[in-house]
Amino acid sequence: MRAFTAAAVQIRPRPDALSIDSIKANIEHALDYAERCAESTGAELVVLPESVTTGFTPGGLSPEVLWDVMDVVPGAMTEPFQDLARRLGIHLVWGTYERGERRGVVYNSSLLAGPDGAILGVYRKTHPFCTELRDRGGWVTPGHDPCVVDTDLGRIGMIICFDGDYPELSRITAVRGAEVIVRPSALLRSADLWELTNRARAYDNHVFVVGANCTGTDPAGVMYFGNSMIVTPTADVVARAASHECWVSARLDPDEAMRSLTPGSNVEHRFDHLADRNLELVRRYANDLTREARTTFPHAGA
Repeated sequence: MRAFTAAAVQIRPRPDALSIDSIKANIEHALDYAERCAESTGAELVVLPESVTTGFTPGGLSPEVLWDVMDVVPGAMTEPFQDLARRLGIHLVWGTYERGERRGVVYNSSLLAGPDGAILGVYRKTHPFCTELRDRGGWVTPGHDPCVVDTDLGRIGMIICFDGDYPELSRITAVRGAEVIVRPSALLRSADLWELTNRARAYDNHVFVVGANCTGTDPAGVMYFGNSMIVTPTADVVARAASHECWVSARLDPDEAMRSLTPGSNVEHRFDHLADRNLELVRRYANDLTREARTTFPHAGA
């Protein structure tokens, strides 16, 4: 990985009913902010929120109807983002619903386009939130594979929103070589949980995390709080947004990322959460990681 500037852009989706016209307007709005962000900050990596083409909650549409209005990847809906990445010479990450292999199969996906406009990686959300899962009355079919992309900036891994609650996914992504994990999101729980999981996943794996969270109100009337942030491999939040439409940026420098134990300290950082894993323990109890389990505490989803 080389040093470069990364930016997280938070914008609002159109709150009106989902349609081809609203999708076009959302795309134009996202591209406008991404372009102004790159020109203002010099960012070589720009990250947009989850489902930026539609808003997270698609206003009660069935998976079949959502499938009809979305597109395959790559396709007509990805071309404007690819064109912008090519024109600006940047790496661009954005979230969109993706038309699957048959009607009604819709993925919640994150895409990474490179400076030549080519799509370098596609990640399909492996841990959809309970309300979006198709088998629980929602609209999304889960993906099954992590994604790490080699770029001329470094190795970039992708997760999406609720994925950040699951340490195993980010650990797999880091073990596969990710140096930066991008997290397009439309997180609607609390700013405390958002910060906690961003910082924990960065610190767990000694990676940079760039989290771009939605703000505003989506077609179902759900409100989002923004607070996009960039976190270092020692869990230091080096850029943080408020709740309005904006962007934040920071320089990610691998030579400075783990130089001291805590920010500003003269104590050297001596441990490595990846190299220092007790692999004997992991191998011995690997079956426990794949064994079904549930919390013993009563909750609405039980």
